[in-house]
Amino acid sequence: MTLIDNLRAEARLAPESGIVEVANYGRVREGLIPLWAGEGDLPTPSFISDAATRSLAAGETFYTWQRGIPDLRSALARYHERHFGRHFADEEFMVTGGGMQAIQLALQATAGAGDEVIYLTPAWPNFPGAAGIAGAKPVAVRLDQSDNGWVCDVGKIEAAVTPRTKAIFLNSPSNPTGWTADLETLKAILDLARRHGLWIIADEIYTLFYYGGDRAPSFMDIMDDEDRILFVNTFSKNWAMTGWRIGWLRIHPSLQQTFENLIQYSTSGVAQFMQRGAIAALEHGDEFLKSQIERARQARDIVCGILGETGRARISAPQGAFYLFFSVDGISDSRSAAFEIIDKANVGLAPGTAFGEGGEAFFRLCFHRRLDQLEEAATRLAGWMSQR
Repeated sequence: MTLIDNLRAEARLAPESGIVEVANYGRVREGLIPLWAGEGDLPTPSFISDAATRSLAAGETFYTWQRGIPDLRSALARYHERHFGRHFADEEFMVTGGGMQAIQLALQATAGAGDEVIYLTPAWPNFPGAAGIAGAKPVAVRLDQSDNGWVCDVGKIEAAVTPRTKAIFLNSPSNPTGWTADLETLKAILDLARRHGLWIIADEIYTLFYYGGDRAPSFMDIMDDEDRILFVNTFSKNWAMTGWRIGWLRIHPSLQQTFENLIQYSTSGVAQFMQRGAIAALEHGDEFLKSQIERARQARDIVCGILGETGRARISAPQGAFYLFFSVDGISDSRSAAFEIIDKANVGLAPGTAFGEGGEAFFRLCFHRRLDQLEEAATRLAGWMSQR
């Protein structure tokens, strides 16, 4: 037996990221426009970085509150009050090492070996990957595609519930499809979870990147205080902080000690100087965020317009997030086509095969970038389609 054969099966069988595979192939190509990753093209704004620098200079480099420093938890409560129009207590928030750790903690708290967790697909691959590593079985329920975009059939979710089901993971607005649950759908899913005694892990990271109003509908609009919902979130997308690895959980205050314990035995908390930067993002970042959302709206329209004119691309303008998930007539294997697009169009896309069931013929294009770059990338893609 080899060394790897002696590792846990959950670790051995953790899938390689289909996005990283394509990115590694194309990342050093001169002139390539990379649209495969889920991030924008701007560095973190200076008002955020400067706050972290001042904290470092002040010597805030020691162990700190594992729940998050009090100032940041208060800032998170105020941020939620601004956007959701009601009171939130500081004790509802736990600071995490990114949105990914928030998801891992939520899984550790709700599901383990032999349990099942339902999620909608096509999906960001990190969630089913994390569930599998935790020992749980991720159960995919496919979104339906219609002429008006992607649709969630709640009846399919209910049909997937078994005695082993412990939680439903819901990402809305969705990465990669842009599907966004309306209040009626959220109510139906919440009612289902209540009937079956299930937890909901609510990934509402893209709530403010929504093109139908000020923000997307949320479980926070309809839930009762005692509902079994864990909210996972991140600073990465709103404030150009993907490399910082800082996020948060919103939980019922009675769960604080449990989640503090989980943090203790994983990362033991988030660096204080990073938390100072996060406070600056929350308190001074609204205008930056508004400008980013408006740029994303314009970018979406540019890309949809150019690709739509080809007559080859099958697109539905996303309701939220900053991704276009589209297919091309005659393409059924997006993985091999993604490599071809790098070679012939010098554009980097994430293949839909990386997003699970229902994504095989699709590509994900992140349009959270400069408008001139996106116009050029879409024009290159249109040219590739015309020659294929």
